[in-house]
Amino acid sequence: MITIKTATIDDLDSIAPLFDAYRVFYRKESDLEGASTFLEERISNKESIIYIAFSGNEAVGFTQLYPIFSSTRMKRVWLLNDLYIDANHRGKGISKMLLERSKQLAIDTNAAAVILETEKSNDIGNQLYPSTGFTLEDDVNHYYWEPY
Repeated sequence: MITIKTATIDDLDSIAPLFDAYRVFYRKESDLEGASTFLEERISNKESIIYIAFSGNEAVGFTQLYPIFSSTRMKRVWLLNDLYIDANHRGKGISKMLLERSKQLAIDTNAAAVILETEKSNDIGNQLYPSTGFTLEDDVNHYYWEPY
């Protein structure tokens, strides 16, 4: 049975390896200590909401959402920045459960939306998100600037 819970500091040992694997999936070098420190800071400073999926006592997936704000809507928007399921547990509907919990967060906090982005090459994600009610935006361009 899969259960979803909100991460606390006590969950760092469970979630850090998943977060590290998520970063490796996106072609970053493994850094378990850095992953743990990063997550500890987000949780301690209340800068994100992290939901962890457990199969029994084993953490098998997570999603992390950051609050941002929409001036035109005058409301909070949740940025679903991270979603990852351990390879041994994919195809069991866990991603959909985490996405549904994320949508419930938006409802519970009276947010305007949940937004996310994924690489064009992420075939699984690009099938998953529309199947759970997310709409692909084609009327805006997303730009970014990196200082380094």
